[in-house]
Amino acid sequence: MTPHPAPSPPSRPIPSPGHSAVDYEQRVDYPRLRAYRLARARAALESSECGAFLLFDFYNIRYTTQTWIGGALGDKMTRYALLPRGGEPVLWDFGSAARHHQLYAPWLAPENCRAGMLGLRGAIAPDAGLMVTAVRELKGLLEDAGLADLPLGVDLVEPPFLFELQRQGLRVVDCQQLMLDARQIKSADEIALLSTAAAMVDGVYQDIAEALKPGIRENDIVALASKRLYEMGSDQVEAINAVSGERCNPHPHNFSDRLIRPGDQAFFDIIQSYNGYRTCYYRTFGVGSATSAQRDAYTRARAWMDAAIAAVKPGVGTDEIARLWPTAQEFGFADEMAAFGLQFGHGLGLGLHERPVISRLNSLDAPVELQEGMVFALETYCPASDGFSAARIEEEVVVTADGPQILTRFPAQELFVANAY
Repeated sequence: MTPHPAPSPPSRPIPSPGHSAVDYEQRVDYPRLRAYRLARARAALESSECGAFLLFDFYNIRYTTQTWIGGALGDKMTRYALLPRGGEPVLWDFGSAARHHQLYAPWLAPENCRAGMLGLRGAIAPDAGLMVTAVRELKGLLEDAGLADLPLGVDLVEPPFLFELQRQGLRVVDCQQLMLDARQIKSADEIALLSTAAAMVDGVYQDIAEALKPGIRENDIVALASKRLYEMGSDQVEAINAVSGERCNPHPHNFSDRLIRPGDQAFFDIIQSYNGYRTCYYRTFGVGSATSAQRDAYTRARAWMDAAIAAVKPGVGTDEIARLWPTAQEFGFADEMAAFGLQFGHGLGLGLHERPVISRLNSLDAPVELQEGMVFALETYCPASDGFSAARIEEEVVVTADGPQILTRFPAQELFVANAY
């Protein structure tokens, strides 16, 4: 008698390992993570016409140099890195941070960690000469490497710095598209960090569910969530949307000091990072009770979400997913621009909005093929028939050879009524 073949084992869940390194389990391998990211950036450079990439985008700098100094300087255009063809990354950082990297970032050559300052987005005027000196130094490095005659790829730039690059004879082209392409396929280590970040928010939503009672304010929930996340190891709580009651429709994408009341519908979006890897994670609650209009809106938002998740697999176009969602007019908006961000998908990684971006605004005309290793958030929104309530759901999805795996696990198949009466 021929034995039946053993059934294929089901796909194991993506791990969310503890924060610490241990000797008895393989967890995130940070040297491997750093090597993967630098190799992807180098491959992007090699595929281009550029002699080097000059990077100002905080996430591109972290991806190539594996350094981070906190979000306070993230919008100041102060830090920058040069990735030359055939060479090692060179980093210019804020004051003593460069010295710190020399001590604690041994994967960078000490001489390649340099203090730099360009003007704090104009607070030091360009005529002080800092940009002239910086470009002269950059050009010297490129000349020494025989790269000065090739285009210089730049991701983000202040106009005075761009003008100075051009004045000193460097030809500037865009490299942000190449860097975003490089970052869109996540390694196992990146996915484990994204999973851990989501697990932290799973726990915060349990805290929110227990605290969500009449009399608490939206900003109280934001404070509670921020405190818990930092206690759990978050390195940046970037934003928390807290939206309740009549503020749910239209969606304001913020929080206020509104007092939450019995019977409110309330939704939250928690945007934070663990070791740089972000969450974007909405959940909707009823406060004590829920009306039929609120439940109906949630059911429709969930159906749109489930249809999108079911379609996720390698080879599917983002247009195929976007077509599963209602048109802007079907849920009360004049056009897709006005409704952008409500039925929506966006890549997650070191940045909050990476590739692919999925919506009816862009995906129908410029679809992107899903690939194994992509990680993105899918978001749906449905206004309720009462005219002011609304449901908002978001799931973080990993594209695997076997289909989608979901990182966000706080219960969301049905409207969660917190502290039911």
